[in-house]
Amino acid sequence: MARKRDTKTEQKSLDHDFISTAAETLTHRAEAAPDHGSSIFQLIICVAGIYISFLTWALLQERITTTPYGADRKIFRAPLVINTVQSTFASIIGYIYFRYSSSPSSSGGASARVFPGFNITSKLLLVAITQTLASPFGYASLKHIDYITYILAKSCKLLPVMFLHVTLFQRRYPLYKYMVVLAVTCGVAVFTLYPAHPKARKASKGGVSDEEKNVVWGMVLLGLNLLFDGLTNTIQDDIFQRSPKGLVSGPQMMAALNTLSSVLTAGWLLVNPWSTELVDALAFIKAHPKVGMDIIGFAVCGSLGQVFIFHTLAKFGSLVLVTVTVTRKMLSMVFSVVAFGHSLSHMQKLGVGMVFSGIGAEAMMKRHQEKAKKEANARKLEEANRHAKVQ
Repeated sequence: MARKRDTKTEQKSLDHDFISTAAETLTHRAEAAPDHGSSIFQLIICVAGIYISFLTWALLQERITTTPYGADRKIFRAPLVINTVQSTFASIIGYIYFRYSSSPSSSGGASARVFPGFNITSKLLLVAITQTLASPFGYASLKHIDYITYILAKSCKLLPVMFLHVTLFQRRYPLYKYMVVLAVTCGVAVFTLYPAHPKARKASKGGVSDEEKNVVWGMVLLGLNLLFDGLTNTIQDDIFQRSPKGLVSGPQMMAALNTLSSVLTAGWLLVNPWSTELVDALAFIKAHPKVGMDIIGFAVCGSLGQVFIFHTLAKFGSLVLVTVTVTRKMLSMVFSVVAFGHSLSHMQKLGVGMVFSGIGAEAMMKRHQEKAKKEANARKLEEANRHAKVQ
């Protein structure tokens, strides 16, 4: 599928874990031209696929990482095992999708090999490493903060990317992007500082309670996760800016990156002498088979969701995808509140509104910019045709 590289750093709120980062970054940097011949039926299938896949994915992620299993009420604590399973499923499904999309009629010039060459593969390996490092921090933060806070903080990938580009590369952004980051940051801060049950966070002697300390530590861990996300996005940015046009396709990125990630995480689990995570995880799954089924379901939903993302991008363009994914994330929060009994204070609802207002404003600005660009291109084409007729 032909794609043109967009060198601007733009945020699209998709997903917030190890397996989704590649798709999320790719979709707003390797933007496809929409296929206007695509049917409404195809659009309905794509939208339904994204909603069903990722709403189920989010519910399973929260269940696996935050809820106890069995009579002993233990919580599954093996993030690398989760990552290995989901990246393995994604690499298999991604490979099938890549082979289908790289047929002569649909490849658009992309390489027929999963790994297009040493230079790009080495960069993909670096991306896999940063993703592998990011995920444990994200899962560890869930021990200290609730899942909705996690979703909110992960909603704006623009934040860590802008931070790295401004501090390391002295890059400047339009004013509205700074306003988006400010709105999201303030929204997350309001949500965190005004919990639904404030009495539980009072210190016994006027100091800082243990729970407050835990929340701060959870936000630190989440901040490290976001920092690695920013590094991941920056490296992927470089891949698409420096690679010849059409050399790396979305399905190819999905297959290659998840294969490398699977090798890294599986290798670490098998050879690391200081960790018993794999043994402990297998024992936990043996004692509580339901968690094993949840992990498999989680991996399958995430993998299929990526396929629907890439297909939607190729057939209908990024503007449709932005709308679908922003509304999907809002629905994920609603489902989380209903399914797991979360309660939100009025200030927390305000914080949620600030976050999604910022994300929605950026989506609207992008739509306006894309419309202006198309109109400008149409005017240039019309002008060129007029000159050609005169000559």
